[in-house]
Order: sequence, then structure tokens, then C-alpha cells
Amino acid sequence: MSFLIYDLVFLAIFTIFIVWFLYTRRKNLEREGILFLYRTKFGIKAIKWFSAKFKKQLNWLQYVSIAVGYILMAVMLYLFVQLVYIYIKSPEIVKAVKVPPVMPLIPYLPAIFKLDFLPNFYFTYWILILAVVAIFHEFAHGIFANFHKLKIKSTGFGFLGPFLAAFVEPDEKAMTKKSIKAQLSILSAGTFANVIVSIIFIFIFFLFVITMYAPAGATFDTYMYSTVNLTQATSVNGISVTNLTSAIILKNLDLTNNKNLTKIQINNKSYYIENNVFIKNINKFSEIAILYNDLPAINAGLPVNGAITEINNIKVTSTKELSDEIKKYKPGDSVIIKSKFDNQVKEYNIQFADDGKGKPYLGIGLYQTSTKGIKGKVFLILSAVREPGTYYENRFDGDFIEFIYDLLWWMILINISVALVNMLPLGIFDGGKVFYLTILAFTKSEDKAKLAFKLMTWLLLLLLAVMMLFWMFNF
Repeated sequence: MSFLIYDLVFLAIFTIFIVWFLYTRRKNLEREGILFLYRTKFGIKAIKWFSAKFKKQLNWLQYVSIAVGYILMAVMLYLFVQLVYIYIKSPEIVKAVKVPPVMPLIPYLPAIFKLDFLPNFYFTYWILILAVVAIFHEFAHGIFANFHKLKIKSTGFGFLGPFLAAFVEPDEKAMTKKSIKAQLSILSAGTFANVIVSIIFIFIFFLFVITMYAPAGATFDTYMYSTVNLTQATSVNGISVTNLTSAIILKNLDLTNNKNLTKIQINNKSYYIENNVFIKNINKFSEIAILYNDLPAINAGLPVNGAITEINNIKVTSTKELSDEIKKYKPGDSVIIKSKFDNQVKEYNIQFADDGKGKPYLGIGLYQTSTKGIKGKVFLILSAVREPGTYYENRFDGDFIEFIYDLLWWMILINISVALVNMLPLGIFDGGKVFYLTILAFTKSEDKAKLAFKLMTWLLLLLLAVMMLFWMFNF
């Protein structure tokens, strides 16, 4: 039985438990809109103890928390603008992602939208991660509120069906009378806690990967390709052509090829075009195109994203070992390559080509990922855990290791996402209040601060509406 069945059973049991919990404690519930709030004094003692125990540390940590909050606000605004640009200028990315820009992260979201590039997101993941995110976020607010001698009225949980959230409720009226610095430290504390939790789980994730996984092969994500001028083509699928057009290619596609490829001859060189990619983008036909080179790997059908594990019974565990092993041969030499793909190992008889310099050539490659900017830095962090081009296998049989790996991956991603989104200077987020207080500190005018706050909120809402419109148009 797959884990999905266990997960659905757990979802049903958890839902029944929540219904029972709410029913038996219905006298203590308060309704706010569609939410049911269950207030309790539980956790207030822990908040008071922590803020008293680490008073000295909190005194300087508040400045770190505020600084981190501003940094995340700047990063989030940059990412938000980039996202708007992508939705307007890159419809192919919008179509590939599929998820609307305003969409809560719900269980099974990758499966619902068929996002193959994301791991499974089970209800079990969702409830565990939600607990970690919400509890640390809210308790951090409470700890800094108590540190600034702000009364905590209650703690508790909010319920919406099986979905829940934690909350810490300070005295809001008293908070507005505190200094701007105190308010900023309280507001930024939740985001700061999510950042700390992210760092902790990145470290746990790193230890987990190096402990539970071992390099077991070399992977590649593309065949070698070239940029060519299609007007210079002399044949398609062995049929002579002149003045090549999309209609001519479509007419002569090799649909009997089980590799889904059609050979095109250009300037006495052979290339391949993917049939399904061409058909999908037939209306975007251009004279300049990127085609796969006619080389051993693609001819043999060596699977992209598969793991090359052996060459002539010699094990390879990384791209470097693969490269070193290939160098032992000459162009024209034949080898047996073992490749693992979809948990199946197959053998491929491959004859090396000549790279033009008398060296053996297989015809595979890795997409080059830029290490510049924020995305590049994220790539470098992940590279420290799993070397690009290396296939890893867990050291133990079963799916439990993969289950924990995906759980840790989602834990890091969601904590970082919550930290960023929460600092967006939008009215409903802590970042909105931080933005208001910042303008107030500079202008000393509540009217100007409120105006700036409204303008920023409406601007961001307008941009969100633009993204939704482009998503609806492209989807």
C-alpha cells in the first residue's frame, strides 16, 4: 500500500479528532468570520520564562531581528517585481508552473496541478510543517512582546476544518503606545524565528543527506546541442527538402521512431529535433533553432536524467569519474554502459564518436546554472548537499528515507517562504505594519504614514491582480 493511502487515513483520523475536539470544547470557542478560535493560557508561562531567562540575549537580538526583517522585505519586494515581470513576459513559464499566483499551499498541491518538478506534499507533511512554522513564529512574537513588558492576553489555535493555525494575542492597544523600536522588534520576531528554524533545518538536512545517501552514478540532463539555421537544411527524415518551413518539417516527421526524434541534415551534419516539442511549438517556428547533435548517447537512447552507473563493468559515481573513465578509450571504441532510470537498470552498447580533436565523445551534458544573484546562491547551497551531475542512492532499502528527505526539503522551503511573504509590505502581513512604522519614524506624521501604507498596499494588490489576469489568460 502506497504512503498516500496511509496519509489519507491519517487525514480522516485527524479531521475526526478536530471535530471531536471542537464539539467537546464548544463553550470555549469564539468565532471570527469563518475561523473558530480556541483561546488558552497554555504557553504564556513558557513565553515569560524564556524572555526572563534570556533577557540579555534578547536585548541585542531585537536589533538583529529588525535588520533581518528589513533585509527580507527588500528581498521580497525584488522577488515580487521579478515575479510580475515573469507573468507578463514569460507565458511559457506560467503555463509550466500552472499554480495561480494567489494560492495557499495545501496538501497534495503538486499532484493536483501535476507539478512533476516538485516532490509529493502529503497532509502529514503539511500538518507537521504548519505546527513548526506557526508555533515558533507566534511564540517569537510573544517572547519579544513580553520582553518589552507587553501583556500577552492569550495563546491558542484557530480552526478552519482540519486546517489550523497557532496565535499569540498581545494587548494591541498597549502595543501602539510602545516605542517604534519595540514595535518593530515584536513584529519582526516571527519572521526572524522562521529564518532561524530554516537555518537549523538546513543543517539537519545537510547531515541527513551525507549520512543517508551515497554517490552511486553520474547523471546528465541534456544531450549535446547546437544552434543551427534551418533554412540551410537539405533533408528531413532522409527526404530532400529546400526552403524549409514548419509545414515541411511537420509533413516529414519520423513518427515511427520510438525515441520521438526526427533527423535533419544541415551542411553535411546531422541533427535531431524532438517531435513532440516541435508540434507543441509549431506556431513559434524560427529559422534559427536549437537541435540535438547526432552523437552516440542520443542514438543509443541513453535516457536523459538517468544515472550512468557502469562503463564496461567499471563503476562510476560522479561526472568526474565518468569523464576519467571515458578518457581511457579512443573514438570508435565500443563499450557497454549501464544506466538506471525509473528504478530500472538497462545496458546500452555505445560506440564513442570523435570530438574533432581525436578524443572520445559521448554527447551528454549538464545545463549550466548561474551562481549569480539570489537563485545562484540557493543553487550553491544545494550544491553543497548534492553535487550537480551526481546520482545519489539511500543506504537503506525502502521509501522511508525519501519520505524524510522530502519532509526536510519542504520544511526548509516553507519556512523560508513564510519568512519572505510575511515581510511583504502589504496590509495583512507583519511587513505592512513594519512599513507603516518605518514611514512614521521618518516623517513623524501619522497621516503621511497611513497614506504611504495605503498606497503601497493598493499598489501590491494591483500587481497581484495583474498577475492573476495573466495567469488566467495563459492557463
